[in-house]
Amino acid sequence: MLSYYEPSSYEPKERKAEFRSISGLPVKRLYTAQDAEIDYDRDLGEPGQFPFTRGVQPTMYRGRLWTMRQYAGFGTAEESNKRYKYLLGAGQTGLSVAFDLPTQMGFDSDDAMACGEVGRVGVAIDSLEDMEILLDGIPLDKVSTSMTINSTASILLALYLCVADKQGVSWDKLRGTVQNDILKEYIARGTYIYPVKPSMRIITDLFQFCKNQVPNWNAISVSGYHMREAGCTAVQEVAFTLMDGVAYLEAAIKAGLDVDDIAPQISFFFGVHNDFLEEISKFRAARRMWARIVRERFKAKKDDSCKLRFHSQTAGCSLTAQQPHNNIVRVTMQALSSVLGGTQSLHTNSFDEALALPTEESARIALRTQQIIGYESGVANTVDPCAGSYVIESFTNRIEKEALALMKKVEDLGGMLAAIDKGFVQKEIQNSAFQYQRDIEEKNEIIVGVNEFQMQGEKAPPIQRIDPQLEIKKKEQLKKFRSSRDQSKTDQTMKHLEEAAKGTQNLIPFIYEAVKNKATLGEISHALRRVFGLYKENVVL
Repeated sequence: MLSYYEPSSYEPKERKAEFRSISGLPVKRLYTAQDAEIDYDRDLGEPGQFPFTRGVQPTMYRGRLWTMRQYAGFGTAEESNKRYKYLLGAGQTGLSVAFDLPTQMGFDSDDAMACGEVGRVGVAIDSLEDMEILLDGIPLDKVSTSMTINSTASILLALYLCVADKQGVSWDKLRGTVQNDILKEYIARGTYIYPVKPSMRIITDLFQFCKNQVPNWNAISVSGYHMREAGCTAVQEVAFTLMDGVAYLEAAIKAGLDVDDIAPQISFFFGVHNDFLEEISKFRAARRMWARIVRERFKAKKDDSCKLRFHSQTAGCSLTAQQPHNNIVRVTMQALSSVLGGTQSLHTNSFDEALALPTEESARIALRTQQIIGYESGVANTVDPCAGSYVIESFTNRIEKEALALMKKVEDLGGMLAAIDKGFVQKEIQNSAFQYQRDIEEKNEIIVGVNEFQMQGEKAPPIQRIDPQLEIKKKEQLKKFRSSRDQSKTDQTMKHLEEAAKGTQNLIPFIYEAVKNKATLGEISHALRRVFGLYKENVVL
């Protein structure tokens, strides 16, 4: 008699000749105990215990739900402040600040390079005055704040600290994250300013500063999200993100930091794509892999150093302009897989983001999606509910195996910095993006409303529009701000900053003094450009 997992002589017809995940990994018809290959103590363990496959906290969401952190920011500081208060009033539990491109690239709103971009894809922050307005009425000792900022992360954190000073909040009470991940900018996103070496110096300076001065702040969020948005697979996202993390730990140790001091400051940021089972498995694999890397490679003594804590965001690249309300379903499924995978905080995209920045209504629906999952679905009532599933454990093992093989290739090239310089990482992502697009065009991947189930005569929903007069008003505000400062004090702090940049001192105290004395973000960035120069992209074809 055949056992239950053996194929019979009769092979029923299936929809496809071959089934694969979005990342291209083969998917079997049936998974059994033989596929899972679980050694409980070695591969799973208890929640909150090494290797943290089942979660970084013993009780996970039974203790408290993940932080519901909706990414928001547009136009002026005043407009964004209103949106933050609206979201907090609707039950959001953490801020996540989106900055416009000039702010990300180190240009003030009146710079010629900022023309046409002020406030378009995020909030424009030039000065201490802007940051004070952005955070007006928001108690910084009560709210965790994430800032998606990289090249200018040190400047934005310094501005945030100045606002905390004004509120009378001591820095040890502040909780939050600056993304501060420059390597993925060279790989996939492009908002870099300085060459690699000085950029890594600023990052390690921020590590040291936060360790000593802002102990509850995450000094970096190592981001796979933007690589995933650029087209990489789940395996590539895990491999390249963890290799970025390795590079940052190596740089920190080289700068004199102890692994057990810096590793707990590092958090991660992953995307959540459409393949439900693969995404759950991806998070579990990444958590286990990072725990082993930090303990075995870096010889960490503390368990906290080995915990991969991560923020997740639903996949912006999966959203469609066609039939945009379908995106509500996509986001719900993605968010659920993130929760089942054990995320620490989550942003759910709004359904209209393929068309414009979110409206209040679409932002509210996105937040309500998280709240319904958290309070109504029941999935938060038990830790790691998917553990032991033959398919989940098999996928987790497979992703780990494939990611480790890819990480070995990066190591053989000399590590992540060398792999980026040689264009290996960029080329790998480009190839995956091309293959996925071809699969859509050939209908190997069905995107509802795009290559199947289209509708004629669709009506676009109301969208958020940025006032074209905003840029003019922002320039006027900036001119008034500069006229209000003691220029001699500002000039003196800027001189001290440039001198420090030419030497080896930690730059963060000098940046803090500069913003405190009303130097603008663009002025500080230009001062560092004069010392460090500009990064020139290695174009890979």
